[in-house]
Formats: sequence, C-alpha cells, structure tokens
Amino acid sequence: MIWQGEIDKASSTGQNPDQGMMIFLSVVQLLDALRALLQGRSTTASFVGVDSSFRLTFKTTKAGISVTSKKGKLAVLSRAALAATVLRAADELADAKLEALPAHDGVRDDYTAALNQFRSMARAL
Repeated sequence: MIWQGEIDKASSTGQNPDQGMMIFLSVVQLLDALRALLQGRSTTASFVGVDSSFRLTFKTTKAGISVTSKKGKLAVLSRAALAATVLRAADELADAKLEALPAHDGVRDDYTAALNQFRSMARAL
C-alpha cells in the first residue's frame, strides 16, 4: 500500500520489519473506518493493515482531513477529495485483482459490500 500526499509519502513495501498485509481485508477495514469519519460520525480514524504494522491516522481539522503515518503528516484533504481518492484506488484494486478470489469467497463478498457502501457514501458528499 502506498499513500502519496502533497507533504510526504508512506509505503508498506520494502520496510523492516515487513509491513506487507492481507490487502483485501485491510481495504475493507480502511473503507469502513473512513466511512464513519467522512460521514461526520467520528473525528478520527485509525487504520492498521491486517497482519501488518503499517498504520495511518486520519483526523478532522479546520483545514480538512489530515492523513499521518508514523513518519508524520502526509496530506490534508477535503472530505470529498479523500473519498474520491480512496474510492478510485479501491475500485482499481477490485478491477485488477478481485476476480482472482473464488466467486463465493467471504473476503470477496466483504470487499464488494464495503466498496459499494463507501461508493454510496462518497457520492453523497
């Protein structure tokens, strides 16, 4: 997972210890955490990749949503920009890799459900 902001960049690849993660399960967690934040039901969201130490924190500020990693601040985005960026990346992952999972795999179902819920929320922003 790579997060590139206007301030800095964070990546789960090439780290010691390894920060590789179970990507589909991790993205489901990310989408669910961000949905609550973007809908205004919380002011912070924390994301830790499944089976990984890769961590991001999202906080509502006067300037928008601040995104930080253990290295520091990566970006400050509007709610709509964050939602659109995350949705685009989650859609790209689904388009490129989701078909590799078996049709009735629970992870595939969870990913599809989380993506559809996030897409619906993002359109409402």
